[in-house]
Amino acid sequence: MALRAVLLRQLRVPVQTLALASRKSQPWSFSSCIRLMSSHDDHLSKEQVIGRVLDVVKSFPKVDPSRVTPDVHFQKDLGLDSLDNVEIIMAIEEEFKLEIPDKEAVKIDSCNLAIEYVYNHPMAA
Repeated sequence: MALRAVLLRQLRVPVQTLALASRKSQPWSFSSCIRLMSSHDDHLSKEQVIGRVLDVVKSFPKVDPSRVTPDVHFQKDLGLDSLDNVEIIMAIEEEFKLEIPDKEAVKIDSCNLAIEYVYNHPMAA
């Protein structure tokens, strides 16, 4: 997984979108059905990261969504236990398609720390 991340940081593929009208006027070909994507989507603004992290936390079953803010602490403010904390970190990893090392994951105990980690680490493809 780490090798994949290193390779993807170096690989850049231009983004192209294909217009539907041009597909109809040209005969079918495999290359006309491909949408090229950037090698990663790590160009998220801080506001986008905040919104997505808060959405992940709000969607957690044991959390009252009205209490979730960027400064909320998982255990102190939301009453979650350490297992819930691990589940939230896993959900954040899935949302942003990244892998947070265990030594870093144990330090993330609030929305603010999760936001800072995600914002400062590129997403995988």
